[in-house]
Amino acid sequence: MKSGLIILAILSCLLCGCNGRQPLKASVHSIMTTRPVRNSEESTKRFTGIVKEAKEINLGFKTPGQIKRIAVKEGGYVRRGQLIATLDNADYKLGVDALQAQYDQLANETKRLEILYKGKSISTNDYEKALAGLKQVRIKLQTNKNKLNYTRLYAPTAGYVDKVNFDEAEMVDAGMPVITLLDTSGKEVEVDIPADLYLDNKNIISVMCCPLYGGEPLPMRIISITPKADATQLYKMRLAFANKPAEQLTGGMNIGIEVRMAAPGSGDTFAIPLHSVFQEKGTTYVWTVNEQSVVNKRKVTVNGIDASGNAVVTSGLDGGERIVKAGVNALHEGEKVKVIDEGSKTNVGGLL
Repeated sequence: MKSGLIILAILSCLLCGCNGRQPLKASVHSIMTTRPVRNSEESTKRFTGIVKEAKEINLGFKTPGQIKRIAVKEGGYVRRGQLIATLDNADYKLGVDALQAQYDQLANETKRLEILYKGKSISTNDYEKALAGLKQVRIKLQTNKNKLNYTRLYAPTAGYVDKVNFDEAEMVDAGMPVITLLDTSGKEVEVDIPADLYLDNKNIISVMCCPLYGGEPLPMRIISITPKADATQLYKMRLAFANKPAEQLTGGMNIGIEVRMAAPGSGDTFAIPLHSVFQEKGTTYVWTVNEQSVVNKRKVTVNGIDASGNAVVTSGLDGGERIVKAGVNALHEGEKVKVIDEGSKTNVGGLL
């Protein structure tokens, strides 16, 4: 009997010793998250806009002359750097050839004078005059080469030819718009809005483009709203496509515009579960969860409870956060947590 008790005591000591050598593993809290719901009464206003090219470019030669060739047609597409028109460059070539011959002659003379100058056979003043003369001719030669290059007109960007203002053999002056190009690198939409929407534009939630040919709605962003009404008391709003617009959208096309509006003063608060709010030292907080599943405290202001039993937050949230839904009192600042998916509404309790 005594030997049995002794064996039990030894085993108990061994078990205690083993348990003492194994460190306790820290538990990771599992949480469920939710997002704030904006308290807003929304309405949708519909308008018709017009697709506009982002830029209209008037292209002209940098030097006067007679048009030799128009290489594009109205409505045609041109690539960036494509040749679109040329001038008769015969006289410009003759000017370059004449100055090139003069420059070559002076360059040879200057080399001979340099040898004499190094041998102290001519004065420094005479040698410097020769260098200055060579420089002047070189500048004139480069100027004429530039004018020769200016007789070729290239497209500065990709786009469509809207207008061709001159025909071949016509004389044009420097800077006269020969071709009008529509830049297709970006498209905009112009829409006329009434005064009530202009005055209430701060409550615009989103703007969507709805192509009339039945394409997918496209998100838009507001570029500007002209702060002056036209004769019909309408204000011009310019919109840009948030993403690349469809190729089917061309300049001048009519397009549907849907503007989602929040009721004045209703879009400034958010509804969150009541159990996601906690207090420390008289201050109200929620736990936010970042992409690395780390929780951080966020100070909020709560103003009552709505009809659904949710807390109404008036400040501290912007609506894009993930917040801890419940179990907030067990968490600590900077703690790593495990985010679990919310169960299906048709599988209450996760029984299936």
